Amino acid sequence: MRSTLTLSATLLATGLFTAGPALAQSQAVKTVPTSAGPVEVRRFADGLERPWGIDFLPDGRALVTEKPGRLRIMARDGSLSAPLAGTPKVFTQGQGGLMDVAADPDFARNRTVYLAYAEPGDGSGGGGTAGTALGRGTLGERGIEGFQVVFRQSPKVDGGNHFGTRIAFAPDGHIFLTLGERFKFEPAQKRDNTLGKVVRLNRDGSVPTDNPFAKEGATAGAIWSYGHRNIEAAAIDPRSGSLWIAEMGPKGGDELNRPEAGKNYGWPLVSWGKHYDGRDIPDPPTRKEFTDAVIHWTPVISPSGMAFYTGGLFRDWQGSALIGGLSAKGLVRVAIDGGNAREVERIPLDARIRDVAQGPDDALYVITDAADGAVLRLAPAK
Repeated sequence: MRSTLTLSATLLATGLFTAGPALAQSQAVKTVPTSAGPVEVRRFADGLERPWGIDFLPDGRALVTEKPGRLRIMARDGSLSAPLAGTPKVFTQGQGGLMDVAADPDFARNRTVYLAYAEPGDGSGGGGTAGTALGRGTLGERGIEGFQVVFRQSPKVDGGNHFGTRIAFAPDGHIFLTLGERFKFEPAQKRDNTLGKVVRLNRDGSVPTDNPFAKEGATAGAIWSYGHRNIEAAAIDPRSGSLWIAEMGPKGGDELNRPEAGKNYGWPLVSWGKHYDGRDIPDPPTRKEFTDAVIHWTPVISPSGMAFYTGGLFRDWQGSALIGGLSAKGLVRVAIDGGNAREVERIPLDARIRDVAQGPDDALYVITDAADGAVLRLAPAK
């Protein structure tokens, strides 16, 4: 494997890195009040079109996706590479596109990168059917090499809504992948498809034999939990190893859940929200066979992206889940104790937040959902 210095030099020599306006030193800074004291919010990297996912590499650089289908490397100074080669063709209708990115837990050894994206069913990136897919490849000198799809949501359906999706690695090495129900409602309740599900996979995409429905066939076998609507936030609590997700409700009723093996979370038969036309949906407590949310929000926060904070810059936030809010336009901080959770504060950022990650410097990095999107860096004000 090349050293970080050698790889970075190669990328500069080949033009993959661009100096541009993305350098941190040149970006605007503002201060926002929080429970941890004043926080400096710096526009760290610019020039991103609808950025969707961010994940840091062991050497301090980060991978950033753009919804239209581009993957870039963000250097430690905030400069961005040109789009990397080798990424898959994506379905770009509606909410579809290139979405989450995650470095393999053993990236330092195998240089494997996972991408979750909306995959077109007919080979084109426009209309037609589509579904969420998960693939992996090796990060080489010029891009992703040997990209292969390891999981496909089934079936592919028409429409451009509710793809999910987030990737989370469990402590035992399995992959959790969150999948929206593609705005099709009823399939979320059935196990003959993977719409509205959390799936649990081996890293090669195969189905673990200890999954709750492993004996029901390949499709049901991948399912960890079901009855979900549209999950765009997921993270592992490092203290317990538990998966937490935040999913979007309809008109009201966004949810924070801790998905457990084999549990049904009720959508679309129950919800804390209403249909968009105002029709009522029974509340979750009316159906005891369904598992209720740990927290629900009305008005909605439109959760997207989540990270558990473990660093030293914000000691008061250690152990908290920080959830990106699209309509909340900031971060929602949730204190979690075992299986219990409560919202404790909101950190106003005046931007639709699509994803959040803790950097190797213990600062928080969030990406904004905008045509002129950016990476923002949050650190204590000096």
